[in-house]
Amino acid sequence: MGMGGGGAGTGAIGMEDSATGAAAAARSATSPIGYASSRAGPETAITGASGFLGARLARELLDRGHRLVLLAHAGSGDALARLGRFLAASGAPSSMINGLRGRVREVEVDIAQPLLGLPADAFHELAGTLGALWHSAADTTLAGASEQLHQVNVEGTRHVLDLAAAAPGQPAVFHVSTAFIAGSRREEVAYEDDLDGTQGFENSYERSKFDGEVLVRQWSADTGRPVVVFRPSLLLTDVPSHPDLPPHTLDAVARAVLTIVSMAAQLDLGGGGTGEADRSTVRVVADPRARLNVMPVEEAARDMVHIAGHAPSDGVMTYHIVGDSDLTVTQIMLLFEEFFPAHLVAVPEPPRDQTELERMVDLVPGFVSYLLHRHVFDDTRARTVLGERQPSRSIDRQYLLAALGVGELVDRAVLDGPPPTPATGGREALDRARAVRERRDDQQHRFREPSTARPHAVEAS
Repeated sequence: MGMGGGGAGTGAIGMEDSATGAAAAARSATSPIGYASSRAGPETAITGASGFLGARLARELLDRGHRLVLLAHAGSGDALARLGRFLAASGAPSSMINGLRGRVREVEVDIAQPLLGLPADAFHELAGTLGALWHSAADTTLAGASEQLHQVNVEGTRHVLDLAAAAPGQPAVFHVSTAFIAGSRREEVAYEDDLDGTQGFENSYERSKFDGEVLVRQWSADTGRPVVVFRPSLLLTDVPSHPDLPPHTLDAVARAVLTIVSMAAQLDLGGGGTGEADRSTVRVVADPRARLNVMPVEEAARDMVHIAGHAPSDGVMTYHIVGDSDLTVTQIMLLFEEFFPAHLVAVPEPPRDQTELERMVDLVPGFVSYLLHRHVFDDTRARTVLGERQPSRSIDRQYLLAALGVGELVDRAVLDGPPPTPATGGREALDRARAVRERRDDQQHRFREPSTARPHAVEAS
């Protein structure tokens, strides 16, 4: 799929420089947050607007006429310019891109700090402008340190709720969580009102998002204010990676797998022959009944903003934002075998005689633990509000390879034909993978936001 934003991208970058003087002129010396107070009407504030999901939410909100305040991580650079580049690269209409400076402003914050790291007068001035507040920013590192994840995903949520509490207009509050707060529970159906952590979690990320939801419910009960909670499943896109687009949610997984492919090739761990009989076997702990729900991120953002247009009722209303597609363990393993130099076999328990290649696979973030999930996310409430939805994108093999960021590493004839069987498929792509990944690493640092808006491998914030 093409980007559709070549000329617009140049215009958006040029807009940064030409608008600098105008933006400075619009600032008021009496305004603690540096912007004239003449802006009419309430604004919609959003955290994490540079993230994989957050950028799409910002576009959907703009498309519906909202005026936005980007609560950008302090020191992360010009969030407004990054949003302009995202809109151009994602094919947004030129009218939306050219009108950004009149509809969007940014305030640099640190959600991990009380008052969002702002002086008290600036904090209260910001609160006074708000008609709605979206909290999408999160530390999404699956293997992250518990303390850091708690600081951002729990304390950060607390500080964003403090902003909502300080707002005299009582803005609507929308909190982005994850369907994977269901944790390690093995019951097949997870309902939208469920919030039970007694069976534990697969990682500290899930725990921190669960604790964030507990905090949201307590805040709503204490203040009497309604909150809408969205729980998206695994969000994907087949739009090719681009330096002006947020990294894919599966970027960390793909990077780890390609590293293993490289190491396996160098150490000759994948078998020396070219046929299926020569292919090494890797035993992976997995439940053959497991499934993993996936959804295009563009559709998730559309559905969330649509639901947000309905007046919230009292208390907390939780919506599972999930797709029509569930990946089975077999599908996931076959997908990885397309560029992995081994045959994956599901086993019920970790083997005691693990090979070096099997130990490497265990290090892929989030891969093994989610091969045990049998969750079905009930979305009755969401579907009731959404009504008749547009047909969902088909998430086929080609889509998934693109979502992993390796679609361009597989020959078109291979993508369009049956899955390859030679063990050398991953090795043949290795040189191209290295070159592409190195080029992206050099480019994408321009777009990445610090820890409060990192992409994640299970849910996109």
